[in-house]
Amino acid sequence: MANTKFKLILAAFLFCVASVAAGRASLHSTGSSTGTGGICKSLVVTQGYACQEHTVTTKDGYILGLQRIPASRSGRLAYKPPVLLQHGLMMDAVTWLMNPPAESLAFILADAGYDVWLSNSRGTNSSLQHTSLSPSDPAYWEWSWDELVAYDMPAVLQHLRSLTGQNMHYVGHSLGTLIALAAFSHKELVNMLRSAALLSPIAYMNQLPSPLARSAAQIFLAEDIYWLGLHQLNPKGDAVNKLLNDICNIPGNDCSNLMSGFTGQNCCLNSSRSDIFLDHEPQSTATKNMIHLAQMIRTGTIAKFDYGNQDDNMNHYGQPTPPAYNLTSIPNDLPLYLSYGGKDLLADPADVKVLLGRLKDHDGDKLVIQYRENYAHADFVFGVNANEVIYEPVMAFFSLH
Repeated sequence: MANTKFKLILAAFLFCVASVAAGRASLHSTGSSTGTGGICKSLVVTQGYACQEHTVTTKDGYILGLQRIPASRSGRLAYKPPVLLQHGLMMDAVTWLMNPPAESLAFILADAGYDVWLSNSRGTNSSLQHTSLSPSDPAYWEWSWDELVAYDMPAVLQHLRSLTGQNMHYVGHSLGTLIALAAFSHKELVNMLRSAALLSPIAYMNQLPSPLARSAAQIFLAEDIYWLGLHQLNPKGDAVNKLLNDICNIPGNDCSNLMSGFTGQNCCLNSSRSDIFLDHEPQSTATKNMIHLAQMIRTGTIAKFDYGNQDDNMNHYGQPTPPAYNLTSIPNDLPLYLSYGGKDLLADPADVKVLLGRLKDHDGDKLVIQYRENYAHADFVFGVNANEVIYEPVMAFFSLH
């Protein structure tokens, strides 16, 4: 029991440390995903919904799993535009299916008539395949969220657009908001979008009030793990246990409640779903991805991965410092819905206000900002009342665009 409780706390920590230049790729039906037969079989069909497993191959060879819920629970085919849901760090599409249907965004959207698509980033259980690499190869894990921006997101959006013939709405949580904002700043994908809803938006992170998350960045633990040769950060491995122990041994860090210490005091979680969470999450990510996030916490910038010296940066970028993602370049007429919480220690209000400052010239009728004083990071996807206070306003926003 104690071990299960520890794993749940660790899972919450890992989930909350955050949570394709266009190329030719293929989209086809597949049955592979998890050991239980895939997300569709294990979590969607069991709730009475039709579900399809798909894959899309990125330009750099990662084969990403996608799930599609094409109809409501009653069987009525979708009659509203597609919606793509993008999870956060060390999570997968199960994020949107964890609670009962009346509380899970994927099911709520399907019952409201939307064509629901669930994305799974590289390295997650549904997206472990590659055209030439194996997850046991260190090279498989040589990526950060830069590659999610440059390859994963464009590949998924382009093929949804090709398959459905429609532009889509986008919903991201945590890291799923960061990759969206970075992609939007390049203006490459917005012509395929109707709107974007960003829940717990991650952008600027240097005012992060979470002492545990800040400690993890400031003592360069992810860098140490990487240079020890561990390119895959496995949340169930010894390296992560060491990382957690080192953080907790820092004077002043209280690890008695790690979830609150990292995410903020979540108000509204359904504790009865813990077993489902532990059955599916947390999942591996690249250690390089964690390094990139730690760089953001230390520097307060949104820039590409810093290779640590001018020569390596010159080799990768043609300049001595990593190029910045300029969020003021996000088109002012892109409909955006941003929702953040007063208790969130990761997408904390101070840093979100910096993001909002970058969007100050956004068209007034295309930007909606929602603030929930009692919400912390996980409430936005796991809250028992998120349907009423978050999802219904988001769907009302969708209906305008």
